[in-house]
Amino acid sequence: MFYKDERLALFIDGSNLYAAAKSLGFDIDYKLLRTEFMRRGKLLRAFYYTALLDNEEYSPIRPLVDWLNYNGFTMVTKTAKEYTDSQGRRKVKGNMDIELTVNAMELAPHVDHIVLFSGDGDYKPLVESLQRQGVRVSVVSTIRTQPPMISDELRRQADNFIELEGLRDVVGRPPKDDDDMSNPYAADE
Repeated sequence: MFYKDERLALFIDGSNLYAAAKSLGFDIDYKLLRTEFMRRGKLLRAFYYTALLDNEEYSPIRPLVDWLNYNGFTMVTKTAKEYTDSQGRRKVKGNMDIELTVNAMELAPHVDHIVLFSGDGDYKPLVESLQRQGVRVSVVSTIRTQPPMISDELRRQADNFIELEGLRDVVGRPPKDDDDMSNPYAADE
């Protein structure tokens, strides 16, 4: 439930939202997403969190990051760390949970409602804290996949769960053919 006069902020866990939409078979049109939530309330901020590989000449995520930056989103990025695991496989780590949590806590006194685009159960304590401060929290993810992309604890804690599949007609577009493109969010795992 949204109220027209409430101050609203979006917190988008880029890799998590990408994975959820991909599992449902569509891509997110971020211009439509921003417009949809401007319609639902007084949108103060739309944060987008992602890690970037520093050593690659071309990152598949770079055009999206640049577009979002020029189109009303507050970009929060950091350099992903590359390492080799015990089996000798190349791994990349670029978790943005702390950055998102700190920004949400800082903004809490200035908003009425936060929309979190993530199914990561690690955000349950954040949601609890925001609620104690009087902020309503909606979580956008999906239970329509096997297994569900949202933790049960996070879904139960949220004031409102928004099924991403239900937003497909409003913010979705057909996926780009990426047979020759690897997952641009592999760095965020």
